[in-house]
Amino acid sequence: MRPTGLLHLGNYLGALQNWVELQDDYDCIYCAVDIHALTTVESQADTNQIQSNIEDMILDWLAAGIDPERSIVFVQSQVPEVMTLHTLLSMVTPLGWLTRVPTFKEKVRQMDETEETVNYGLVGYPVLQTADIILYKADTVPVGRDQVPHIELSREIARRFNNFFGDTFPEPQAKLTESPLLVGLDGQAKMSKSLDNHLDLAATPEDTSKRVLTAFTDPQRTTRNIPGRPEVCNVYSMHQMFSSSTAVSAVYSECTTAARGCVDCKRQLAGSINDFLEPMRDRRKEYESRPGYVREILDEGGKRARAIAAKTIEEVYEKMGLARG
Repeated sequence: MRPTGLLHLGNYLGALQNWVELQDDYDCIYCAVDIHALTTVESQADTNQIQSNIEDMILDWLAAGIDPERSIVFVQSQVPEVMTLHTLLSMVTPLGWLTRVPTFKEKVRQMDETEETVNYGLVGYPVLQTADIILYKADTVPVGRDQVPHIELSREIARRFNNFFGDTFPEPQAKLTESPLLVGLDGQAKMSKSLDNHLDLAATPEDTSKRVLTAFTDPQRTTRNIPGRPEVCNVYSMHQMFSSSTAVSAVYSECTTAARGCVDCKRQLAGSINDFLEPMRDRRKEYESRPGYVREILDEGGKRARAIAAKTIEEVYEKMGLARG
């Protein structure tokens, strides 16, 4: 996960809760990919935020239930072997494979298609992503359906390396994870920091309540006495995720009969979301009260990850006929 700082409800439902559950069945490796974050850096001011963003993100991971005793938790740049493998994989990866990646094309469009703004790291992003996976001989990658093409490209790169130099890497398999689509407070787009339609996991109950009160509801319900349409109201859809079945039934009934106003509905939703987040927030506060705890976890995780990585790079050097110092 890219270290963008505090995580929001969409991050939790879309990935983090699945990561927590996977710990019961897999040996998991969870990485804050700070090198990937550099592909969009424009100044030193951006890089100055990376370390604090990592700490905020890891605190959210721990609060959600990522267990550093069961899983390896570390920062990408703590394991320089990943950059070595990235370079070596780039020698066998056709450029055409990378320029056809849909997310690369979309990113270029967002950059107004000016050649100066597209750096090499952005083009090679999938190669580094592949290195992140196969450096640890990972065989399974949890992703949503929209990410499957990325894993297929990683499989192709691993397969091509194996064909050139002998069987070295398992071809990673995508493990599809179901996650509800959480529309943001604007009622239009997926919850996102960049759109400022999000709810941070670590926000105070008061801040969460204030933001929920800004949420868009049924646009046709312009006054209290007009019956609402829950089926088109994003506040109602969030009630279905975070409120009890009894509360959801009451919301539907009172909305469609105009017995309840939108403000009351949003206040109740804010209460449900705060109840949902309370255990995570309490755990986060406990971790925050332990100075140096996150750094200890990352340092230990980095050592464990690097022990695996060193063996892989030794094997790769041998297969490719490279000299070891």
